[in-house]
Amino acid sequence: MSEIVTCTEEEKYVLVNMDDGKANALSFDMLQQLNEALDQAGQSGKVVIIAGRPGKFSAGFDLSVMGQGGDAMIELLRTGAGLSQRLLQFEAPVILAASGHALAMGALLLLSADYRIGIRGNYKIGLNEVAIGMTLPLFGVELARARLANAHINNAVGLAHLYDAVGAAEVGFLDEAVDEESLLPRSIAVAEQFTALDMEAHKNTKGRVRAELLEALDRVLVEELGG
Repeated sequence: MSEIVTCTEEEKYVLVNMDDGKANALSFDMLQQLNEALDQAGQSGKVVIIAGRPGKFSAGFDLSVMGQGGDAMIELLRTGAGLSQRLLQFEAPVILAASGHALAMGALLLLSADYRIGIRGNYKIGLNEVAIGMTLPLFGVELARARLANAHINNAVGLAHLYDAVGAAEVGFLDEAVDEESLLPRSIAVAEQFTALDMEAHKNTKGRVRAELLEALDRVLVEELGG
């Protein structure tokens, strides 16, 4: 298995970078390596930044697996949902540096992190499942309900509207949009700001804020995917 996720520990943060040389599809290999990187980051106790390759944060689940249907598709969905659950409960703040397009499960990762920064320009962010003939999984619906602005849920979910970074910040996929050259410096600055937090209090409070969402995710995963 080639290395498509790197994990670099700095003084005040850990940088996790996804780069498969293509669209950063969330394949079994990508998800496994992301979880391994989070294992390493969790041991450090530091703020985590997750970034993609230039122009492409993630195009979502590996369509070669999703197109097969059956057990492989269900297992990929379970694994991706598990990553979202892990990010929602992670011990330290998680910042996503959306380095370009973030579609489908790539956009759901944005809804699973603590702080999301995107880049201005001709990049698309959103849940495009309906546009490509797929029904959004129930766990994705719950994430959208919890994290997107109510007035935009119909367009973002049911009508597969895609946004640039400025629009994505208004809707709730992002917290802010910056120029491309500022993405990593701004992400690092936010990470350094978050180091002032008491991490135990952060984890406990985050758990309380997201308790209903996490319970809903547990419920719909059993309902739709069998656990």
